Formats: sequence, structure tokens, C-alpha cells
Amino acid sequence: MPAIAIIGAQWGDEGKGKATDLLGASVDYVVKFNGGNNAGHTVVIADETGHSEKYALHLLPSGILTPGCIPVIGNGVVVDLAVLFEEIDGLDARGVDTSRLVVSANAHVIADYNRTIDKVTERFLGSRRLGTTGRGIGPTYADKMNRVGIRIQDLFDEKILTQKVEGVLDLKNQVLTKVYNRRSATVEATVEELLAFADRLGPMVCDTGLLLNQALDRDQTVLLEAGQATLLDVDHGTYPFVTSSSATAGGACTGSGIPPTRLVQVIGIVKAYTTRVGEGPFPTELHDTAQSPGLGEHLRKVGAEYGTTTGRPRRCGWYDAVIARYAARVNGVTDFVLTKLDVLTGLEEVPVCVAYDVNGVRHDEMPVNQSDFHHAVPIYENLPGWWEDLGSARTFDDLPANAQAYVKAVEQMSGARISAVGVGPERDATVVIHDLIG
Repeated sequence: MPAIAIIGAQWGDEGKGKATDLLGASVDYVVKFNGGNNAGHTVVIADETGHSEKYALHLLPSGILTPGCIPVIGNGVVVDLAVLFEEIDGLDARGVDTSRLVVSANAHVIADYNRTIDKVTERFLGSRRLGTTGRGIGPTYADKMNRVGIRIQDLFDEKILTQKVEGVLDLKNQVLTKVYNRRSATVEATVEELLAFADRLGPMVCDTGLLLNQALDRDQTVLLEAGQATLLDVDHGTYPFVTSSSATAGGACTGSGIPPTRLVQVIGIVKAYTTRVGEGPFPTELHDTAQSPGLGEHLRKVGAEYGTTTGRPRRCGWYDAVIARYAARVNGVTDFVLTKLDVLTGLEEVPVCVAYDVNGVRHDEMPVNQSDFHHAVPIYENLPGWWEDLGSARTFDDLPANAQAYVKAVEQMSGARISAVGVGPERDATVVIHDLIG
């Protein structure tokens, strides 16, 4: 069987966790291939009695919640070990079986000095800050690229680990003490912190690239789950207001060890409106002016738009078909899943951004440079709204006529077919138009 990638097609928080969970029963492996605990997925599962349980996942793949599915943390992830085991313990306490988790020996580890440098650097930037989470993600990826990073496999050789920590702290402590006037980190404390996890971590670690390719050879299905999203990708996002990893379909291959020739389906997740967290340009953002009174706050409140990991309120705006087309092109999206359509219920009309005006020039595609994108003014097409509740809809025909028209219009604008529509937070609150796994 081929590998399938699930990709965020906006600035994150589109509902990738729910989409991954929806497919989990049909796949054998779910792989987190990039990012760290700087983003999260919220999955709501209803039992046979109708009681709903909400799970907030930060570092673990969403497949951890699906019995029989093997969740994998790939080589492209950076791992905060304290967060990993805190999350595992939390799920264990709720009766979730976490024993199936597998972790790549080549994934990089977030050390305490990475978190410290992340926080002090962001404060140092002041008004030029990037809006990072302060969890050490960027500095850890920088260490990886500078070839001074600590990998999971290093925890099982104390001598090698000590040598690597000594080498990296020679430079880090100069920066901490002389640039930021902070206390230096000690080799002993850092090594002790990391080694404390080694015994528990050991049974989970393997060559995950080999594991996944062998699974594909056995005709099993592997689902590759992105953290963050296309517009936050370090190469293809709204740089420099991006994450530090590759969140696109190309990153799915490098972050998992699966070759591109085995990736034949890319599912892009788009919210029925748009949100982003942190700094950076956002053309359709609603600032709740006299022209759009309270609409941004309305979307935030109804859509519960607060970060799963950070709790930060998300910036909210209308659907942007320009970035959806861009994401479809960059990732080779074969299917879109449109989430949170129910949040738009009760609006008299729903604007959709179809192009940008940049200094009097119309742009139907993403402007080539950041300055133009920063000054882009959305050109809207207003679609009629609906008042009917969508929560019980399970087929496309169950949706009210105007909601159907909205889905069809957005599909035509976005560059790929819409195969499923989210109509509520629960696991089964989804309208399936085309089967996602054929």
C-alpha cells in the first residue's frame, strides 16, 4: 500500500488531529514527522452512551487513540522528553494504551538550554519577535542544522552524550552569559536531565524508517501526520513568521524516511474560515471594526479558537482561497477536508477571499515577496449564509442548500476536491463525500 500524508493547508489548527483520527481505524501506522510540542491536536471521542471525551495531544501522534494502530514519532521531530512522558502518563491514567508507541533513534532532543535560549531570544527581539512558543523548538532545529544536536540514540551512550553536551555548551554558555546575561548551563546537569529518561525510553526506540518501509512492503497503510501547516513551513511559509521544520508533503518524506515514490495521496486540511497564532501577515484577519463588528470574536468564541498547547487566542478571519490554492500546489493535494463548517452557522452571508489587491494590482496567486503579501488586501466574494444546525448531518444531502453551495464554491476555488466536511467537534461529526482511503 502507498503512504498517505495529512497536511495543514493554512497556518495550523485546521483540525488535522480529527482527520487523522477519522482515518486511524483504516491505517496501520500514524507517523508524526515534524515539529515538537509547539503545536497540538484536540480530538473528541464519544463512547457508545454518547459521553464525549476530549484529548489534547501535543507531541504524540493522533494514532495513539486508535486501538491497533501503531503511533510513530519520526526522525524529523524534536522531542522534549519530559513533555513526552507527561503526556504518556496522562493518557495511561485515562485508560489509553500507549505501549504501542515507537520513537525514531534519529529524532533530536530538546535540552533545557534550548528552551532558555528560545525564551530570551524572543524577549530580546522585542517588537521584532516572531511569536514562538518558547519551548525550544527553533534552537533545537538550529542545533540539528549546525550539526551539534543531541539525538535520541545519544542517550544510550553516556560517554558520547557527555562529549556532545560539552561541545555544544562551549558556545551556548558564551551566548547565555555574555549576550543575554543569563546563568550558564552545566554539562553535568544537562547530562543528568537527559539520562533520567533513557531506561524508560529505550524499549520504544528503533530505526523507524526501516520499520515503516517494511510495513509498506507488507501492504500495510502508513499515515503521515504533519505538525503545524503549509503557511508555517520553513521554506514555503510566510517567512520569517514560520516554524523551524518542513510541514509540507516534502517534509513527510524527509521526516519519516519514506521515499517520495511511496507517497501517492496528500490530504490537505482547511478550516471553513482561517486562523493563525503568533505574529505575521494575515490578509483576511477580522479586526472587529465598524465594518465587521464582533465577527472575529464571534468566530473565536463559537469555534473555541484557543491554542491546544499554549492557550493563546487565535487570530480569526474569513476563508482564503488564495492560500488554499497555494497549499494545493506546494503539497500536491489530492483531497481537502473542510473542517468546522458548523461554526459559520447563523451568519447572514459568508465572505470568501478569492484574490488580493496589492497597490492596485490584482493577485490571484500568492505574491512572490513577503512585503507584497504583508500589504495584500483581500478581494471577497460574499456567499449566502444559513441558520440550520449542521451537527446531525452525515451526508452531503443532509446539509442545508446554502451550506452545500458554500462547500461547492470553496471547492471550485481551492484547487482540489473536498472529500469530507467537519460539522462538529466529535469524532463522527463528519460528512464524507468521497472515501479518503480507496
